[in-house]
Amino acid sequence: MCLAIPGQLVDLVDEEKRLARVDVAGVRRTVNVGLLDGDDGGGAAPGDWVLIHVGFAMSKIDEEEARATLELLEGMGADYEQELEELKASAIE
Repeated sequence: MCLAIPGQLVDLVDEEKRLARVDVAGVRRTVNVGLLDGDDGGGAAPGDWVLIHVGFAMSKIDEEEARATLELLEGMGADYEQELEELKASAIE
């Protein structure tokens, strides 16, 4: 099962490649935030909450939505735990 998981952007690690470090339930990984760049200049910034799927931040969400989504995912039990384990094993360099 593939899920989009909320994570909070910690810092930008490579501006040119649009890579940022995010924290997902205590797991920190580098993801691509380039999909959040728009004509309005509203890209991702430290502190933003984003939905992450297969190494990409797909959209920005507010903190309330992020917390509610995390609670829902935690209630899924094994599927959520598997997704976190896969996130721990992944890496974008």
